[in-house]
Amino acid sequence: MKKHEHRIASPKRYPIMKKEAHYIIKLGSGPHSKKDGIPLLLLMRDLLGISKTRKEAEKVLNSGKISIDKRVIKDVKFPVGLMDSMSVLDDEYRFLYNTHGDVKLIKIDDKESAIKLCKIKDKSLIKKGKLQLHLHDGRNLLVDSNKYKPGDSIVISLPNQEIKKHLPCKKGMLVYITDGKHIGEIAEIFDFIEFPGSNPDKVILKLNEDKFETLKKYIFVIGESKPELNLGEIYDN
Repeated sequence: MKKHEHRIASPKRYPIMKKEAHYIIKLGSGPHSKKDGIPLLLLMRDLLGISKTRKEAEKVLNSGKISIDKRVIKDVKFPVGLMDSMSVLDDEYRFLYNTHGDVKLIKIDDKESAIKLCKIKDKSLIKKGKLQLHLHDGRNLLVDSNKYKPGDSIVISLPNQEIKKHLPCKKGMLVYITDGKHIGEIAEIFDFIEFPGSNPDKVILKLNEDKFETLKKYIFVIGESKPELNLGEIYDN
């Protein structure tokens, strides 16, 4: 299996210069897919500037001073993705996208780094009638209640993954847009547009006095009257 991929063909969200070199590190296995994840090395080197080379990054990682969602990571290829909390030396960050679709690491405090927003992608019934939630970051959580639905969000504690709050995907809730023309914006759910068959459902969102449509799969419920987590100033460059 190839250890690198062509830089020019890497995802647009990668914080790199496309024509600076021929190859780039390949995303490793982990909680986020190639579509959603970014190798930890790129965040350390190209975004935070705490290392200049892969060798320097590996030295920092081997010291145990980098953790993702309160778990020490030592793999430069580890995929980091949306809403992950990242402890780097003495600083804490949250992984987001700004309104240009670029990766934005916002600074957060210790309290914020110990909780996380997760979107429920799907759920399934397993042995002994238990329900299992499948979350956007690859987690699978067992729950007793059937109140959780795909599209809803939950606030969990880290690292023990205890559910602290349930945020249903319904009218009036605040959402963060994760893809499309309005990526990085925060808006309120005004209404839903459901289509029969395989056509993707849409949602009408309200931002101030303006209304616009986007695909339902692009929204991430973040709170009711205000976001449950600090999303920082995500609107700048």
